[in-house]
Amino acid sequence: MKILVINAGSSSLKYQLINMEDESVIAKGNCDRIGIDGHIKHTAYTGATVDMDCTFPTHTEAFEKLVEVLTTGDAKVLDSMSEVSAVGHRIVQGAEVFDKTTLVTDEVIQKIDDLAELAPVHNHPHALALWACKKVIPETTPQVVVFDTAFHQTMPEKAYMFGMPYECYEKYHVRKYGFHGTSHRFVSMALAEAMGKDIKDLKIVSCHLGNGSSITAVDGGKSVDTSMGFTPLDGVIMGTRSGCVDPSAVTFVANKLGMTPSETSDYLNKKSGFLGISGISSDNRDISAAAAEGNKRAILAGEMLRYEIKKYIGSYAAAMNGLDAVLFTGGIGENSDDLRADVCRNMEVLGIKLDENANAGLRGKLAKISAPDSKVEVWVVPTNEELLIARDTRDLVEGLNK
Repeated sequence: MKILVINAGSSSLKYQLINMEDESVIAKGNCDRIGIDGHIKHTAYTGATVDMDCTFPTHTEAFEKLVEVLTTGDAKVLDSMSEVSAVGHRIVQGAEVFDKTTLVTDEVIQKIDDLAELAPVHNHPHALALWACKKVIPETTPQVVVFDTAFHQTMPEKAYMFGMPYECYEKYHVRKYGFHGTSHRFVSMALAEAMGKDIKDLKIVSCHLGNGSSITAVDGGKSVDTSMGFTPLDGVIMGTRSGCVDPSAVTFVANKLGMTPSETSDYLNKKSGFLGISGISSDNRDISAAAAEGNKRAILAGEMLRYEIKKYIGSYAAAMNGLDAVLFTGGIGENSDDLRADVCRNMEVLGIKLDENANAGLRGKLAKISAPDSKVEVWVVPTNEELLIARDTRDLVEGLNK
């Protein structure tokens, strides 16, 4: 079975074609600059590539080019799209409407678009991509949507509600939704397998750290709390996102700068975080390099992230009444050994003790990095959201055929 995984943005269309027999990637690529001019970069398992400018007025033309490079030319990997058994799509926001992986219908696409107000940057482009895919992919090929928010639908009411008037929830659906759910679900399951334990018996804090970061408490395989909230802005400091801020500080600064609500959102989402604190960059690698040279604001940005991660680990251990493992994933979590060391330092009160040698130099590999006598295991677990989307898609489609 071959499954095409799609991750659509407002001006991009990332994809992977996965062979589910051995879960290998047959081809992957990105159609970029949709609605601007257009560019595709495609790589086949053979090493053959396509890297060219195109014309992508809409997502439909991007899908047409995707089909073309998969089925023709030197980097082709399929004789026809009929070889694709199903298409799996990543969707950011499913709200309370979708709590599990779902088969695509016209009604489902419309509901995803209707949720655009809750995720304006993501959901409308997702819907556009779904409509475009229906035009290009054979009608007999089932399509499936996997929601980032679905994993967090197991949070109890006390964890997802805000201390605002209840009518905000009833009328406007304002609550914590959480994000990165597909990643947190994948890595927590992968960790349980690596530990040789049933995930139902584990209390895990999953730290997905990248340009966007979130921490999730996973108790018995279920999300019981997470750091991102109504939007991905909440939680720890990120590349350009502020993370958690006193709402009164937000209104105070907005009044001082004369910003509209939209401009305030832009200020917090795109001009804050590492970029706003350091004044240098939103990229952790640049921040780390500047910190190593003694830049005080870069040092501060790094210290803020580490401190906030520590607090979430401690609070989630309390919320779950115990802790068996902490895992690090995402671009920063998998590749920054100094961050992992700093987060785990002075955490013996929770039973966390790092193996400095195992951690040093580790990049993007599944590995245990806690000391042999650590009561809580610490791991690096590379994430693979595309593979989990493909697995979900396969399982749903195979269930339909039984």
